[in-house]
Amino acid sequence: MSPIYLDHNASTPLAPRVRAVMLRMLDAAFGNPSSAHWAGAPARAAVEAGRAQVAALLGCAPAEIVFTSGGSEANNFALKGVFFHRQPPRPHLITTQIEHPAIVEPCRFLERQGVAVTWLPVDRAGRVDPADLRRAITPDTLLVSIMHANNEVGTIQPIAECARIARTHGVLFHTDAAQSVGKIPTRVEALGVDLLSLAGHKFQAPKGIGALYIRAGTALEPLIHGAAHESGRRAGTESAMLAAALGEAASLARDLAPMTRVRGLRNHLRQTLQAQLGDRVVFHGETGPVLPNTLSVSFLDTTGAEVLAALDGVAATTGSACHSGQIELSPVLRAMGVAPEVGRGTVRFSLGRETTAEEIDTLLAQLAQKPWRRRRP
Repeated sequence: MSPIYLDHNASTPLAPRVRAVMLRMLDAAFGNPSSAHWAGAPARAAVEAGRAQVAALLGCAPAEIVFTSGGSEANNFALKGVFFHRQPPRPHLITTQIEHPAIVEPCRFLERQGVAVTWLPVDRAGRVDPADLRRAITPDTLLVSIMHANNEVGTIQPIAECARIARTHGVLFHTDAAQSVGKIPTRVEALGVDLLSLAGHKFQAPKGIGALYIRAGTALEPLIHGAAHESGRRAGTESAMLAAALGEAASLARDLAPMTRVRGLRNHLRQTLQAQLGDRVVFHGETGPVLPNTLSVSFLDTTGAEVLAALDGVAATTGSACHSGQIELSPVLRAMGVAPEVGRGTVRFSLGRETTAEEIDTLLAQLAQKPWRRRRP
């Protein structure tokens, strides 16, 4: 049986157009983009063209885009950059209980530097209440960081409303948009954010390249010091190939029309599972807007690992892990109040632009005939 890839929230395959750009760049732009001579000029042109394409995706000026090695670096740059630039006496930062580790771990680091971090709760759908944010802001708050869409359950956060609250209090607002780029609109003016992170491998670019949008006038201490690359904001010679690849992927991501078909496939998967299994399945994050490609479902009376092991050639992700014989829920499901006996059976299916109806029907056929679906405690 042909393998079925339903783990696009973890990483996406290269788009053919992106691959073609990368191959062309291997020979076309070998010079240092900072060099003034003939060999550096094509590389510099490729870097700036890629920057303009990313800016067009986000609806900002090219000068507001800084290339990074990926989403994790962009997140670290945003959080640490704000703190180390300002370093007030009683620094305070606000985030949520369902952030990606690329936000959680920098926050833990900043706590060790004396930063007070408020971890906002979420409801059972995984959504933040803007009223909680309003109450959490203090005169010492430097930054609010709330992910645009959750990687596990697909819940979309009320970013525009939360950003308005932060702006009213004169507080910078950052969003991790790694999961939303290429799936839903991510225009920075509509969102009202000051900082936005993206990761190339989440939307058909290669691993090792990402970007941070920094609103004009927003000052950050560089995360990487050295020469004055990226207008002095991120030292290190830029990769013309990776910048061009990210730019091409960003151009493709601007077209959200394919996500209508993907949403239809996702809904078909959900509706058929509900019809086949009834009260044997529980879906997560569905009382509000969710990403068009993401379905988080718990299969009762089993574990997510057992479900995936029983499937033939299907790549997906569980919502729990087994440590020393104990099933441990992900922090996201735990924050949403999912009961351990339910969360242990969670599987995340995340579809992509190339996912076919035949693949979804094959998955459903496999799920319909597995013996674990008939077990009772």
